[in-house]
Amino acid sequence: MGPRLISRTSQKHGTVYSIRALPIGGFVSMVGEDEDSEDENALGRKPVWQRMIITAAGSAMNIAVGFLAMFILMLSADGLASTTIGAFNEGAVSPQYGLQVEDKILEVNGERMHTGYDLIYAITHAGDAPMDFLVERDGEEILFRDVMFATTTEDGIVFGEYDFKLYGYEKTLPRLIEHSFWRSVLAVELVWDSLVDFARGRYSMDNVSGPIGATQQIGEAAQEGSFNLIFVISVISMNLGIMNMLPFPALDGGRMLFLVIELFRRKPLNPDVEAYIHFAGIVLLLGFMFFVSCQDVVKLFR
Repeated sequence: MGPRLISRTSQKHGTVYSIRALPIGGFVSMVGEDEDSEDENALGRKPVWQRMIITAAGSAMNIAVGFLAMFILMLSADGLASTTIGAFNEGAVSPQYGLQVEDKILEVNGERMHTGYDLIYAITHAGDAPMDFLVERDGEEILFRDVMFATTTEDGIVFGEYDFKLYGYEKTLPRLIEHSFWRSVLAVELVWDSLVDFARGRYSMDNVSGPIGATQQIGEAAQEGSFNLIFVISVISMNLGIMNMLPFPALDGGRMLFLVIELFRRKPLNPDVEAYIHFAGIVLLLGFMFFVSCQDVVKLFR
């Protein structure tokens, strides 16, 4: 964003491509996006379903890039974690509630466990809350209720600590694709859970970061190694895709909401009214970004 550094205009279709001074994001601005146009190729003259696809394309690309990064991550991993317990750590708590070596964990609190990463996240996210485990043992399914784990507290937030090691799978192409898919789904779930937990008060504003905080996290991940860096990039990319599709004015999700209304009304809303709503959304987003960025700067000097 910001002033243009390099710019080129296509002689074929008139599209302007440019690299700008501030590498904090990018944009596509289309004819007929926010104004009337007589051009037959203007966005505003396209059918609603085509405009919906175009509106969702940016977020879809963020998620696709996140999945690609996750596939690279799985490809470089030492192994692929299953949901079968291979051994318990010293001082493990969970065996007291019935879990045993060779148990294949099928569900936690009624949610299907596809990979070991799902299982680890479910335990970590639950904190100190008791959990129900459905396991497969000797060909039979057994339900263990109110299973507990040790916990750890970080920044006032309680996390569960899984206390066992899991068997791994041999890396084959089908399994790599499967684990990349489910770990990508898990990254999306992590984002949504964070939003819900923030709304419920589990996380405070002190846990929210903007571009400065995200850059700091990327730098720390890079120092820890390429594995952590790729993971952070994947999660941030998917995070951007999901957040951008929230039904909030100025975001693509807000535009999508207006398109859905247009689809049911069979006519668009007043473009001036929609423009004012999006402008108000931009003002709120910029104000929130400024507040969070100031908070990030304060954190740097703590």
